[in-house]
Formats: sequence, C-alpha cells, structure tokens
Amino acid sequence: MSQFDLVVRGGTVIDGTGTAARSADVALHDGRVAEVGVVSGRGHQEIIANGALVTPGFVDIHTHYDGQATWSNRMSPSSHHGVTTVVMGNCGVGFAPVRPSDHELLIELMEGVEDIPGVALHEGLPWSWESFPDYMDYLSTRQFDMDIGAQIPHAALRVYVMGQRGADREPATPEDIVSMRDLTEQAMQAGALGFTSSRTLNHRSSTGAPTPSLQAEIDELLGVADGLRASGRGVIEMISDFVDLDDEFNLLQEVVTRSGRPMSISLAQGLSPNGWREILSRIEGAVSSGLVMRGQVAPRPIGVLMGLTTTLTPFTTRPSYMEVSKLPIAERIVALRHPERKARILAEETGPGFQRLYKMMQGGAKVWLMTDPPNYEPAPEDSFAGMAQTNGQDAWSMVYDAMLGDEGKAILYMPFANYADDNLDCCREMILHDNTVMGLGDGGAHVGTICDASFITTLVTHWGRDRTRGEQIDLPTLIKSQTHDTARAVELSDRGTLEVGMKADVNVIDFDNLRVRSPEIVHDLPAGGARLQQRADGYLATVVNGQVTYENAEPTDALPGRLIRPKG
Repeated sequence: MSQFDLVVRGGTVIDGTGTAARSADVALHDGRVAEVGVVSGRGHQEIIANGALVTPGFVDIHTHYDGQATWSNRMSPSSHHGVTTVVMGNCGVGFAPVRPSDHELLIELMEGVEDIPGVALHEGLPWSWESFPDYMDYLSTRQFDMDIGAQIPHAALRVYVMGQRGADREPATPEDIVSMRDLTEQAMQAGALGFTSSRTLNHRSSTGAPTPSLQAEIDELLGVADGLRASGRGVIEMISDFVDLDDEFNLLQEVVTRSGRPMSISLAQGLSPNGWREILSRIEGAVSSGLVMRGQVAPRPIGVLMGLTTTLTPFTTRPSYMEVSKLPIAERIVALRHPERKARILAEETGPGFQRLYKMMQGGAKVWLMTDPPNYEPAPEDSFAGMAQTNGQDAWSMVYDAMLGDEGKAILYMPFANYADDNLDCCREMILHDNTVMGLGDGGAHVGTICDASFITTLVTHWGRDRTRGEQIDLPTLIKSQTHDTARAVELSDRGTLEVGMKADVNVIDFDNLRVRSPEIVHDLPAGGARLQQRADGYLATVVNGQVTYENAEPTDALPGRLIRPKG
C-alpha cells in the first residue's frame, strides 16, 4: 500500500528557506508536504530526481491573467517556468467590478495598458459577473494548471462607482469615496488578495486616455485604505511616475499608515541611472519607521520585442513601411527587400506616437538581435550600433536587414528599463536588498511587445549560473526570493517552502540544462489573436497541489489549480 501520493527521490533540495542545498526525498500527501529527508514510505507515484534540483513551486505576484483565467485553463507563459501560484489584477486594471454598460471601456483600458488585443477580449470574456464577489465566484468554478489569486483594481472600481466621471478622472465626491470604501471591504471579504492602482502616464487606454486612477486624490485613496483596514487583510500594489518624489511618496505613506496594510511599489532603473535608488531610500525610511513597504523589482531588463510578427518594428509609423505593414509576412518581406523601399524607409522620419521609443533606441546602441537562448545582459559592442561601428556600416541599415531574417520571424530586443549602464549591476543590487521583492513579469500582458513572464527562469539561470559580466548570486537566496519571499509579500503563508505541512507545490529541475528559449509569436488567443510565447528547457516536473501538471516541459491532463480565497 502506498503511504504517500507522490515521492520525489534523490533530489538536491533547496527548500525556499534560504538554507543550503541538501540531498533529500520529498513526500507529498493530501496536497501537502508530508516528509522531507530520507523517506522510507512508498508513493502512489514516484519521481526519481537523480540529483536534480528540487524546489518549491515559484510564486509570481505580478501578472495580468484577469482575462485569460476566464477562458483558458493554462496560465502560459508562466506555466512553462515552474510557476505554481500567480497573482493577477495588478497595475489597477482588471475586469471587476463592472457594469454591463462599461464592458467596452474596461476592454479599451486593458488593450491600451497591457497590450492585449481588444478582439481577443471581446471574443473571450464571458462577462458572467458584475460585482467583484461575482467575479470571484465565477473563477471559483474553474480549474487551472496553477493556483490563482486576484486583486481588486482601482480603475475598474472607480468606473463602477463613478461611471464616465471616473473614466474622465474627475475628483471623487464624498459619496463616491464611501462606495469605494465599502466595495473594497466587500472584495477583501470575498477573497481578494489586495488592492492595486496606477499613477503613471505610461498607462493609457487604446483610445489614448490616461488610466482613470492617474490623478486620484488623497481622500479617495484614504477611503480605499479604510476599506482595507476594516477588512483586516490585503496588500496594496502601486505604480507611479514619482514626478514630485516628496509629495507622491508622502501620499503613499499615508495610505499605508491609514490602511495598516503592506504596500509594494514598482521599482526599476529608468533612463536616469540612479533615480531608483532615491525611491528605494524612501522605502528604507518608511520601513525604519515601522511601515511595511517594498520595491517590486525585476531580475533583468524590461525590454520591447520588435519585428515583423510583433506589434512594433523599429520603423513603425514611417509612411513607406506602413504602406505594406498589413501584408502577409511573406509578401511584406518581398516588398521590404526592394532596395528603393528600403532607402525610402531609412530616409523617412519617425511619426507621432513612436518618437519616444525611437529615441530610446539611441541610434541602434540599445537594440540587439534576440538569440536562442536569449542573452539578457548583452554587451554594447554586440548592439547594432556597436557592430556598425566595428564593420563600418550604417546601424539602421543593419537593423532593417536583421528584421527580415529567419523568414520574417527575427526578433529585435530593446531594453528600456534596468539597462542604462549596459549591464545588470542595478538588478543585482535590487534583488539582494532587504526591502524588495521579485515581480513585474506581467504574465498575460503586453502580448505583442514584451514577454517577461520568463523572468523567473532568468533569475535562476543568469544569476545562479551563467553571469559572466559581474557577480552571481547563490541559489538558495535566489530560490527563496521567488518562493518564500514572494508568497509572504502577498500574505500567503501556506506555500513557498518545502516544509512539512506546506502546500505540495514542487519543481524538479535539470539545472545544468535549464534555459529560457527565444520568444515566438503564437496564435492561440480567442479569435485567433497573436501573442508572444516563451518556453523553457530543463523543468523535469512541476507539481501543483500534489499533482504533476508539467512533465519534461509538456502539460499533463492534471488541472489541480484553483482560485485562492484566504480564510479568516
């Protein structure tokens, strides 16, 4: 008779607590870790790890699967990277609460802010809910390849309470604020993990309108804070431009103080190499005063992917490119290879709406050809500007020709955050800081421009094994940062370590052969919509709630993931 449901034998266990790796077996039973050590009992199913890494399942606290979770059972790309728990509803955008009259508005917002095709959202969203508890009830009927936690987004909440006034960013009235407070408390009681908001001009709807929460005043935010305090639970996730650092950070501190709840703030190196340190210093000060605040950080650059198959190319908005931009790929390549068209495109000016991104390419100095596996810390001399200088060629001509490579499937990489210094030293500093937590992967979003759900595999491989352009980081620290630390940051205390009684979420990893693959476009969204997919090699098995969901990077039939509803 089997004593356990599953036993992973002979692995090198890194248990998520930060302690050193050790050789051990891991036994799972009834969805929990039953034993770690020398396991004499047998399992109904056994995995012979043969020295492979055995870790807790990874916990990704910054995703946007709010729509995908309503039409799909699989939360890819995250599921290809050992993720067993995701948290969605970040950046203040999502699909509940919502009145039927506002469906289109929320679709436009998600399409613009998170680059998810509107046609896919129109086709895929069932809209079987209105209130946030209704949305949670709908998700609770579904099965997934990982556990899913949801947060209530400020933009949806604001529009639900204020209608067009909310979308137009008008100040909330006292009555509006009371409603937002009550609905926030209601959402938390229904199982929301937190409340999220955006205060950045980078977040706009597909119509160009800023996100509804952009200019929310302190009274409104304190009203939401009162709802969180009344519920006695939940975290806060914020993103801001910090145009006036003093005023904005003081506002955020007031929200944390009033709510009594933890807050994480998106943190990355922008074009200013040291601006992030100023924000992190403010976080340090807040923590020293007794508040719980963290910077939410990434392990590599946040980068735009450009090519003929993605949303953008380096020549988007140039008239002679736009003339052929809608042609099928094969026909477009023929047109673009014509010398006269190439000359015209290279001579034309970049049009409105793309000039900022064009300037960020810095004449090709911030553009690299994506390889397989990708190099996320590329050297300056390997950029198109660097190669052009070496070869005595024109950088933009080289970019143009590279874009047509691989039968039009070539992808160009343009880091726009965490790469001002052409290295990842800033990321190392952020990863190791006491007041940061891993995040910002945006799984489920930016489907035609960014594919950062693979952050997690990069965290383990680049920092734990492959980095040559600077110091690495020890594996126990890296694993803890993406398991225990991320879980605790969203107040999930039942997962993130391989200890007796914890959730039976496990990865078995062939670490020597673990690698991220190059992103590629697939057409599996509703209505045949395109999105970037990124897989990985080396995940021998991923286990969720004691069941193997992925084996040798391929899905099994098991869908043991469920909506997370915290008790209490």
